[in-house]
Amino acid sequence: MPLRNIAAIDIGTTKIVTVIAQIDTNNAITVLGYGDVPSKGIERGMVVNLDEAARAVNSSISKAELMAGYRIESAFVSITGRHIRSYVRDGAVAIARPAMGAGTSTYGTVTREDILRAVETAQAEAMPSSLEQLHVMPYRYVLDGTEVHDPVGMPGLRLDVDIHVVVCDSTAIENIIKIVRHSKVEIDDIVLQPIAAAEGVLTEDERKNGVILVDIGSGSTGLAFFARGNVWHTAMIPIGGQTITNDISITFQLNPHSAETNKRQMGEAIADPHRHNDIIEVEGVRPGERMSISRLQFNECIQARSDELIDFIIREVDRSVYDGAYAAGVVLTGGGSQLKRIDRLFYERLTAPVRIATVPDVQGHDLTAPTYATALGLIRWGYNHGRIDARGPDEDSRWVEIYERFKSWLREFLP
Repeated sequence: MPLRNIAAIDIGTTKIVTVIAQIDTNNAITVLGYGDVPSKGIERGMVVNLDEAARAVNSSISKAELMAGYRIESAFVSITGRHIRSYVRDGAVAIARPAMGAGTSTYGTVTREDILRAVETAQAEAMPSSLEQLHVMPYRYVLDGTEVHDPVGMPGLRLDVDIHVVVCDSTAIENIIKIVRHSKVEIDDIVLQPIAAAEGVLTEDERKNGVILVDIGSGSTGLAFFARGNVWHTAMIPIGGQTITNDISITFQLNPHSAETNKRQMGEAIADPHRHNDIIEVEGVRPGERMSISRLQFNECIQARSDELIDFIIREVDRSVYDGAYAAGVVLTGGGSQLKRIDRLFYERLTAPVRIATVPDVQGHDLTAPTYATALGLIRWGYNHGRIDARGPDEDSRWVEIYERFKSWLREFLP
């Protein structure tokens, strides 16, 4: 696949990041330009004010275009929020046998079309009209009762396929389309944030051995469980960095800016009575007002919500369909992963290797920090899986017909 320009727009609760980049066959990214602006009109990943959100997206796009000297025509876009849901389904098909004759086998040979047919049978259950199908990912194949990694080319009679399906509210995705198209930019694909972030930061070994990608955003935290190279489970947890900031603001009667600033500068995810035995001076509710609070109590507030986040993650581990879901450990990304000692708290609670992700092989501009994992992951997603075929302006209701998009996109994930 030749070198080409790809654009990505990461729409978050606190900021919107647009990246224009080139990517080569070695997955190395050269950032040509980027626009990082405060988010407006978006709460917990949901568009709540179309005009404000559209202006913020346009500002981010304009900054990236000015820096890159390149006009964006289409982009890959992220989506997140509490409205995201996922479930697993299974389907099965009989493998077509060859015409009977002398020396012919009674078994058929599995083709990619057989896998597509099996996935389609798993999709037989009707979906409510209020939901939009976002991702359909096969993660397990069983051929005549035996689990196999790649059934294509194997002889058999029956193929069973398990799939992971991600859906979202139709209105949420339509609002994303509206605010992006307001800037005269078409959408190449919409990708769940933790799946996009995983594309940016996970290694092949982690994907194969079992890893949990934890994308700690401002309004929510996204999870993506990988094993044997496939996505087995995803979830959205309604706790993020802003949740911790709100707790601090309410508990100690601080203005939101002071709560966020002190969380970043002095906050830690593990409250230590031996190290945190001093009193800190912070700004109160009114600008210029100073107040004294216990550093230990400050960090106990942070740890309480961080522990709750991990409790949610442990429950999702129990719900996931793969035993030993994180043999390769946990990878933290997103702005919330920069909270001091959050990796240590995850390690103590999950007793697994934990690392804070950086985006490898990035040149041009220093965007390797976890806060840019989703935007750069979208670049890699677009190169590895995406379809660059901008839609026409007459598509007002749905940005792509589900069945056709599903079939063409799914082929990228088949063995």
